[in-house]
Amino acid sequence: MTSQTTPSLTTDQIGRAPKVLLHDHLDGGLRPGTIIELARATGYTALPETDADKLGVWFREAADSGSLERYLETFAHTCAVMQTREALVRVAAECAEDLARDGVVYAEIRYAPEQHLEGGLTLEEVVEAVNEGFREGERLARQNGDRIRVGALLTAMRHAARALEIAELANTYRDLGVAGFDIAGAEAGFPPTRHLDAFEYLKRENNHFTIHAGEAFGLPSIWQALQWCGADRLGHGVRIIDDIEVADDGTVKLGRLASYVRDKRIPLEMCPTSNLQTGAADSYAEHPIGLLRRLHFRTTVNTDNRLMSGTTMTREFEHLVEAFGYTLDDMQWFTVNAMKSAFIPFDERLAMINDVIKPGYAELRAEWLFRQTAVTSGSAVEAR
Repeated sequence: MTSQTTPSLTTDQIGRAPKVLLHDHLDGGLRPGTIIELARATGYTALPETDADKLGVWFREAADSGSLERYLETFAHTCAVMQTREALVRVAAECAEDLARDGVVYAEIRYAPEQHLEGGLTLEEVVEAVNEGFREGERLARQNGDRIRVGALLTAMRHAARALEIAELANTYRDLGVAGFDIAGAEAGFPPTRHLDAFEYLKRENNHFTIHAGEAFGLPSIWQALQWCGADRLGHGVRIIDDIEVADDGTVKLGRLASYVRDKRIPLEMCPTSNLQTGAADSYAEHPIGLLRRLHFRTTVNTDNRLMSGTTMTREFEHLVEAFGYTLDDMQWFTVNAMKSAFIPFDERLAMINDVIKPGYAELRAEWLFRQTAVTSGSAVEAR
């Protein structure tokens, strides 16, 4: 599906291209140096490393280890240093700054308020601190010449029993920086239907929500998230590939669930690097996103946990460009898909697409065109 009129993408172009991020965890994207400083400030002594570079490597290796215990331990460390108002403000502000520097113009960042209460904060104080941090990060980004808009997604843990409470919290702050609701945690043994009261409440309130589904588990998780719970988007959703058959001659047959997901334009929050770490895909070249893009599912590209995966939106797209030969046209397609699927009003999504995203990609195409013109002109002069 790549265009024949645009060149191969460079890292610089990918970095400068406007990007939209829908699936990123606040506690999975801290700067290693910040973790160390916050640990010292709060007296947390359980970090495996106290050198920022070594700590960053430790997080990535733990996430790559294949051990669920080591993977979960990474979040125990980040959450441990996110228990004060000051820490939450700082982490949220740095998140917005880092994303803006990476070319992200709109992001929805998720976190579980219930995981930040050990220092005595209330749920409301957690939300207000994170919102304050995002606004500060947006302001600092503008000072640096970058532009970003950040909304929060409040996450409930699917193994806990606070989903309705968190859903009500998301509704209370829906016009104050919170864009929607999410549930996360182990899929196996904790189906989304355990939290139907929360989803029914959100639907009655005309609020938005996404559900982690179809990552570690499979089609039943996706089916329940959609048909029982009514999710607007699927967090990951990578296992929808299990309902698609590709014959030896290349013909493709979609099962009823896959057809429903495509026909209803249900957004898939794909996180390629994270999916490789969790075993949902074997390589970038074999990641289902390639086939799903060809079949015109509403696929989006995301980071999931930037610290644990050692990734950025630029790196995610670099991997996809290398694996599938994607061009600016493909990047724009993924980005527009994501912006269409954001949990903000329609007119604001449209303005972001028409006034920010499309002009940004047009400028990058123009740069290539003029470079090509300069090269051609130079060759002609030499020939004379």
